Amino acid sequence: MAIPGRDPQPPTELTRLLNEAVARTIPDQKSDPEWALAGPDQKVDFDASYQVDKPGSEVPVWSLRPYAFLEAPETRPYTVNPSLYRNAQLNMNCGLYEVVPGRVYQIRGGDLANISFLEAAGTDDIVVVDPLGCMETAASAMQVYRSYRGQSKRIAAVIHTHCHVDHYGGVRGLFRDDDELAYAKIFAPEGFIEHAVSENVYAGNAMSRRAEFMYGALLPRGEKGQVDAGLGKAVPVGGTVSLLTPTCTIDSSLDGLTIPVGPLEITFQLTPGTEAPAEMNFYIPAYQALCMAENATPTLHNLYSLRGAQVRDAKVWSNYLRATIDLYGQDAKYLFASHFWPRSAGDSGTEIVDFLTSQADMYRFLHDQALRLANKGYTMIEIAEDLQLPDSLGKQWYNHGYYGTVNHDLKAVYQRYLGWYDGNAAHLHTLPPEKVARRYVDAMGDALTVVKRAEVIWENKAATVEDYRWAVEMLSHVVFADPHYEDARLLEAAFLEQLGYQAESGPWRNYYLAAAWELRVRPVPAPKGKKKEKEKAKAHSIISPDVIDAMPLDMVFDYMGIRLDGPAAAKVPQPPFIQIHVTDDPTVEGGDADLDLRVRNGVLVCTQLSPAATRDDPPSAVYRMTRAGVNAWTLGTAPKDLGPADLTVLQGTIKPISDLNALLESFEPTFPLTLP
Repeated sequence: MAIPGRDPQPPTELTRLLNEAVARTIPDQKSDPEWALAGPDQKVDFDASYQVDKPGSEVPVWSLRPYAFLEAPETRPYTVNPSLYRNAQLNMNCGLYEVVPGRVYQIRGGDLANISFLEAAGTDDIVVVDPLGCMETAASAMQVYRSYRGQSKRIAAVIHTHCHVDHYGGVRGLFRDDDELAYAKIFAPEGFIEHAVSENVYAGNAMSRRAEFMYGALLPRGEKGQVDAGLGKAVPVGGTVSLLTPTCTIDSSLDGLTIPVGPLEITFQLTPGTEAPAEMNFYIPAYQALCMAENATPTLHNLYSLRGAQVRDAKVWSNYLRATIDLYGQDAKYLFASHFWPRSAGDSGTEIVDFLTSQADMYRFLHDQALRLANKGYTMIEIAEDLQLPDSLGKQWYNHGYYGTVNHDLKAVYQRYLGWYDGNAAHLHTLPPEKVARRYVDAMGDALTVVKRAEVIWENKAATVEDYRWAVEMLSHVVFADPHYEDARLLEAAFLEQLGYQAESGPWRNYYLAAAWELRVRPVPAPKGKKKEKEKAKAHSIISPDVIDAMPLDMVFDYMGIRLDGPAAAKVPQPPFIQIHVTDDPTVEGGDADLDLRVRNGVLVCTQLSPAATRDDPPSAVYRMTRAGVNAWTLGTAPKDLGPADLTVLQGTIKPISDLNALLESFEPTFPLTLP
């Protein structure tokens, strides 16, 4: 028997049979395809030539050109789950669309998310909603919008519906100059900055790496590669992430009130703890238009994101959707959101309420049934294995798992209430992957024996997809025991690829295929902790200067504390203790702050001093730093390399702050996920 090669493999007979079965069960409801395909008489289409370039880069930030293969209307290759393929084709209806005639416009397909434009009669002032994931795609979207609606359109307000980067990262790219920026107000839900930073900075390096797998960012586009992200085509590549501090925070005092936003009157509904920790829907009474942020889109969403995130509360999510129905359901004639296509109340007048009701019940079903089974003693994996949505929910097009899945959402509910431990003492203190892998392989005979068993499954001896899942588990142990064993890596890659071909969820497909790619082409990793010196200068691109600049000082030094090598710092005989006088900081009242930075017990402790503070133990050095200097240090510039305008030694020498900097790690952004 031959080991599969390094190239993508054709579908196996089992994959073909499974995908043929799915093709016979694709939802037959017409509403979502009709809404996805429908457009007014006048709109701007993006055909497959639409592309956003970045000066100085040969790689486009955004391009629909690689997706031209999806434009063949009836093509359904066996290498893609037919339901996902149909969704990917519907997501190719891209361009500037009219949602509310003459008043609300939306660009789909200019980034992973949608950007919306709200107009009012008698003025060129507009409101922009969710300005995409990077400055380049946002600037391009503004050009497209103005080319159709007029160059005189002026942004009076920007609304960030929630704190995920694909809904704020492009904000600075909206504006042609500083005067335009100064004219606009930025609206966001309470907790927006805190959660945008904590999610995208504190765990940003790990999350960004996993997001590359989840969205298939590095995969080729095609029938054996990335076809869709599940709720949009893909994420931008190499774009510039920006962040502006909101000028108007929607907090509990404004929740449910109708307030002026640019030229419009808008009612906000705070929905914290739903799809994002800080999120809000809004309603435009004059247009009877309801924006659902990312709380209700035509897919089962994630209660847990594969990129890594705080687990979302399915009960709270369901309750807020029910509240939305009570507040706006009877009046709303138009519904639009931050992903996918809009919908209307329809001829029946109930389409919006039916949609929101079904999604509310779906999240509540997952919540209640996961806990019902947990209370009967089932573990997380057992709960997720066989439980499915009832047909009344699961057969609705808009509840299919194109993004989230019933399987990993059920696990999320269990994790939220009961955590990682399933109660079995055998799982309380298990061995780490490399150690357990060697023992499993020894117990099964040797690595060659395991590979031979997997080869039998590969040669069309698999009865069900469970055989593929078992083969992956066996081979992963071999790879973690000996990552040099090429046959094991190639065979595991082939099985993972078939699981990707079968997946209805875009993120599941992308994760499987990205893992297969890593196994096939990635060199054997160096031992952990043996990083090359040049890697220490790397900082992940999502942690951009704008993002750092928007962070309050305490959060900046929280992040610095995360970078501290605690075990090494705890062994330093005289750990660093310095004082920094920070000037011109817009996040501090008065602009100046005095900070003590002390390494203690392997922890970086930051204390803001009061003006009248006295001390018994003086620091070893005192420095003056501009906020720009603090930002540059946070982004990887060594203190000794900062210019005198940004760092001045007031007392002592440069050595103490350099000693502290030497204890800070810079994270390698491309660490392996499928290899040890």
